[in-house]
Amino acid sequence: MTRLTEKLRLSFYIPTRFLSLLSLSSTLHLCNSIARFLHSQTLLPFFFSMDNNLFSDNVDDFSDDLDSSSYSLRLNRRLPDSDHLDFALDRVYLLPYRWWIDAEGEGDRVEGVLYTVCSNDDSESEILLHLKKEEDSEKIKSLEAGFLGRHYALVPEGVWLRALKRYNDFNNAAKDFVRLFYAEDCLPDLFPLQLRIFVSWETSSLVAKISEKENVPEFYKKACDIFNSAYDSLYIWDFSGQTTQLLLNDKPRVPNDSSGQPGKEVLLELQVHGLADSMKGSQSNGMVTDRSQMECTSNGDPVTMNGSTGAVIPYVTANNYFQGSSYRAVRSLGLTGLHNLGNTCFMNSAIQCLAHTPKLVDFFLGDYRREINYENPLGMNGELALSFGDLLRQLWVPGASPLAPKMFKMKLANFAPQFSGYMQHDSQELLAFLLDGLHEDLNRVKRKPYHEVKDADGRPDGEVAEEYWRNHLARNDSIVVDSFQGQFRSTLICPFCKKVSITFDPFMYLSLPLPSTTTRTMTVTVISTDGVTLPSAITVTVPESGTLKDLIGALAASCSLRDDETLLVAEIYTNKIFRVLEDKSDSLADIRDLDKLVAYRVQKYTEDSPVVVFRHELVVEIYKGRFDSKIFGSPLVARVSGISCGDDLRREFLNLMNPFLMQNSEETKDEYDKDEDVDGDDTKKLNEVDELGETDNSEAIESDAVSNSGAEDDIHLWTDFEFYLLLPGRGGTYKITSKEPLPAAMLSGNLEVAVVWSDKMLKKYDMSLLDPLPQVFRPQLITKRTQESISIYKCLEAFLREEPLGPEDMWYCPTCKEHQQATKKLDLWRLPEILVVHLKRFSYNRFFKNKLETFVDFPTNDLDLSTFVAHQTCPSPNCYMLYAIICHYGGLGGGHYTAFVRYGHDKWYEFDDSRVAPADEETIKTPAAYVLFYKKVQMKTKTLGSAV
Repeated sequence: MTRLTEKLRLSFYIPTRFLSLLSLSSTLHLCNSIARFLHSQTLLPFFFSMDNNLFSDNVDDFSDDLDSSSYSLRLNRRLPDSDHLDFALDRVYLLPYRWWIDAEGEGDRVEGVLYTVCSNDDSESEILLHLKKEEDSEKIKSLEAGFLGRHYALVPEGVWLRALKRYNDFNNAAKDFVRLFYAEDCLPDLFPLQLRIFVSWETSSLVAKISEKENVPEFYKKACDIFNSAYDSLYIWDFSGQTTQLLLNDKPRVPNDSSGQPGKEVLLELQVHGLADSMKGSQSNGMVTDRSQMECTSNGDPVTMNGSTGAVIPYVTANNYFQGSSYRAVRSLGLTGLHNLGNTCFMNSAIQCLAHTPKLVDFFLGDYRREINYENPLGMNGELALSFGDLLRQLWVPGASPLAPKMFKMKLANFAPQFSGYMQHDSQELLAFLLDGLHEDLNRVKRKPYHEVKDADGRPDGEVAEEYWRNHLARNDSIVVDSFQGQFRSTLICPFCKKVSITFDPFMYLSLPLPSTTTRTMTVTVISTDGVTLPSAITVTVPESGTLKDLIGALAASCSLRDDETLLVAEIYTNKIFRVLEDKSDSLADIRDLDKLVAYRVQKYTEDSPVVVFRHELVVEIYKGRFDSKIFGSPLVARVSGISCGDDLRREFLNLMNPFLMQNSEETKDEYDKDEDVDGDDTKKLNEVDELGETDNSEAIESDAVSNSGAEDDIHLWTDFEFYLLLPGRGGTYKITSKEPLPAAMLSGNLEVAVVWSDKMLKKYDMSLLDPLPQVFRPQLITKRTQESISIYKCLEAFLREEPLGPEDMWYCPTCKEHQQATKKLDLWRLPEILVVHLKRFSYNRFFKNKLETFVDFPTNDLDLSTFVAHQTCPSPNCYMLYAIICHYGGLGGGHYTAFVRYGHDKWYEFDDSRVAPADEETIKTPAAYVLFYKKVQMKTKTLGSAV
């Protein structure tokens, strides 16, 4: 059989069996359902997985066939209809009723239908069960309270998984964890049972047939013990809705004049849990003989969980059939790995952390499909939520093997193309997209109302915050909002009019910076523009993870920067300005140790004073008769006002070059300086300036100006220095002459001038002071750096610190009527149930990428944020317990993601793709910690009784 034929065979076999469970309507209805199935590929893998064995993982083998271009086409919006019945998507489990009652949660409690069961076991090859719906309300109440006879419960798979998880969490919270699990008589069993069920309209009951031919002999033998008529009365509570739906679907098939013919048989696979050989232990009460004998405790005392006793009492059988496999399955509940599909460790680690988020797990193990919003234009047709919910359920199936999340990966790439393929990605970016996508798919708001954003305008913060939060919930209401979203108070202050704007914005996670506690030494050449001070190399100490603002502040203090001056920091490369460092928020990590930096002391900005850059060039012969210009030295920069002609630029350039005139040079008495008095006395005064570059001798500057003005009329000076204006964007030059006015169009912005030197001028000036420049840092010895450590509270302080907005994030001030670089202050106002903390280890810009290996010390049990919450009157606790971590090992070029998850009360496991292994709590704190997951807990306080 070819592969295509096999696929077609599977396609028709799977939905036919499934749709037989779904309804008992006409053949036309069945054909329509098959046609709908062939167009609804997104549900095919899920249906297929429902036909597999409980502990198998064959869904991914089939998903390979679906990973094609035809399947990747996005479907039209899928709306629920009468044929799309959610109840049939789950398996049905038969459980001990008392175990279920004690293990169920608030969200699992639904109205059940009680059936009295009569069995006919006259035949050795078939068990016939008659289920008669109990109508007597008084009898129902007495049976519900008294547990007389044998009581079983039918529940859907998700609800069973939630109960099993609570049962497992309860056992894990016990003090004697090992001893508790060692008691194998407390371990449940699980086995499948095939039966055929139909409606008997003659007796107005349901009839179920269990055939020996359709079941494993051992399982059939167990069924004979469970449904043996020789024991007490048998009752089944249906909480799945399957039997009710079966009656509703089959009733229209019976005509009014029907003689009571039986309905169509439906094949049902029942998962039996906790009932193996139960009848051997006692024939009087069926399941449990005595409460005290069957409580799973280590010392006979009730186990305490969350401050209460008896929250969950697991009633199980006295003897289990699959003791070994059940032991492993229950103990490993939720400890299922994910195969790496190729650089998908970023996705696996995030999924594992979400798959162990308590409230989220309970939600997706329940009937979450009822909350899917198929009408949300911002959503993903519910496909992302369905795919994630299916994957999460597979992860929590007892005894499951490692899964290959191919279907989820395909759905993710379908809606987020940036995650397509098999390239490396950021786990936090995936987490942010996934939470946002799940929220939109599960948003309970069908029509989002419009609310105009209002400023505080002097109103109390509490009133404004509640208004913002109500408006937010009116548009956004989902399990993600309930669990993950908190609220900021954002304060903006205009630097000019002092306008204060206060808003309250929701947040999904906290992205905390990592302030550095280590320092870095940097050497920068400071060049003055006063015409007197020589360049000087200044070494300063700045934070290793600091910003350009830190560097400029340190330089300004070292060189005694005046109030009317500012520092223009630039990187010099090949004797030209490679880049100007303007954004004071840029990280110093972008500056390498081998770079060469210059800080120009220039006058502060005014509208009529452009910055002029003078670049030094020399004409050299590169070949016989061929000449070219060569750049040398370091550029000089000045802020010049009132430029009109070439003489203005030449005068400013000569002023900048004054500090470089060589002393006692024979060339100082040439035609350039005919005035001997000026050349002798005044030049000597200029060169006697102290080494710090400061002088109060204004006469020296004035005499130099006289010297320049006296030589201005000598035409040969324009042959010693030639000036060319470099045209930006055109690649050409414009020669500047002495008296010719400069074009007004060229004076609209900053200017770059190329100065061509003559050989005679090279002998007059000492250009060695401008070339070579010192590097930012030259290490003398290779020393081992100590591990940097910082507290997570310091990261929070840095995140909440007041700071000015960047030039690209200007705020529009309603008072000034223009964008201003306001100061911003964030405060925590409302904290979520689940707090996700993102440690910003990666920094990117247009030049470099960097990862910080800083060790962040974070608490695992008692993260107290009370001092960071501005809303101190809030009664909600602000203490958190760590339950999951995403770790990143390696660098930016080739790293690897793993996850740590708290399992139970104090057990930790490491999820490294498909490998899951126990971990010590001491090993989870590493410099690789990247995303932290905290859940809110009650603050531990001593009661009056305990104090006494």
